[in-house]
Amino acid sequence: MFETLKSLDPVLQALIAGGFTWLVTALGAALVVFTRGLQRWVVDAMLGFASGVMLAASYWSLLAPAIAMSEGLGVPGWLPAALGFSGGALVLGLTDRLLPHLHPLMPMSEAEGLPTSWKRSTLLVTAITMHNVPEGLAVGVAFGAASLGLAAQAGATFEAAVALAIGIGLQNFPEGVAVAMPLRAAGMSRARSFWAGTFSAAVEPVAAVIGAAAVLNVQAILPYALAFAAGAMVYVVVEELIPEAQQGGRTDLATAATVIGFTVMMVLDVALG
Repeated sequence: MFETLKSLDPVLQALIAGGFTWLVTALGAALVVFTRGLQRWVVDAMLGFASGVMLAASYWSLLAPAIAMSEGLGVPGWLPAALGFSGGALVLGLTDRLLPHLHPLMPMSEAEGLPTSWKRSTLLVTAITMHNVPEGLAVGVAFGAASLGLAAQAGATFEAAVALAIGIGLQNFPEGVAVAMPLRAAGMSRARSFWAGTFSAAVEPVAAVIGAAAVLNVQAILPYALAFAAGAMVYVVVEELIPEAQQGGRTDLATAATVIGFTVMMVLDVALG
């Protein structure tokens, strides 16, 4: 199966990988059907784990290859990575300021972005969707990069792309939980809570296809695109996931889970990539 996937067109690979990460989000959301709720410490640990996975993926799967392949472009090796990374964080920062959304476990009074009359469910789904766009782009860019000889020499291999998809899938599980459980606690039916959590990641396969197609058609943007995805992911971690994981007061637990998540993603990337 692994070899079959490797032989497919990179855009199709990205679509399958994006579909996988979406499926794992749905599995997380499905907990709302079988359980009445999770203890807050479990949610904190899961969000901490997701933070560690995304931080490690940002470096090993995205930034390191971007820096390596920039060295032969006739510019300082750090420049494309620095510009792309900063650009990704800036775009997510602007989106965070403008797009109405509500982070899981937060009251309606803490909704961010422009004023709106959207319901809580819509704001929660929007928040997680905003997380998932850079994750989908990262997966797509990674698979697109893996098909290019220069990128593969810089460490952007098919195996590394698979490791990234697995890592993002792992951290999508708590994101599905983080949408579905608060909605259920607020009185929404189990079925609607599940579908809301599932829908929040529907953008990932679309973003993955866009990312792969972009780097295949405009190869010059590859190091910038890799770094852009990294910057967007790190912004999400620092701005949202880590604060949410530590908000329950169990800072040691959340920090330990972050370290574990980072280690798991590092091992995945090094072992497979």
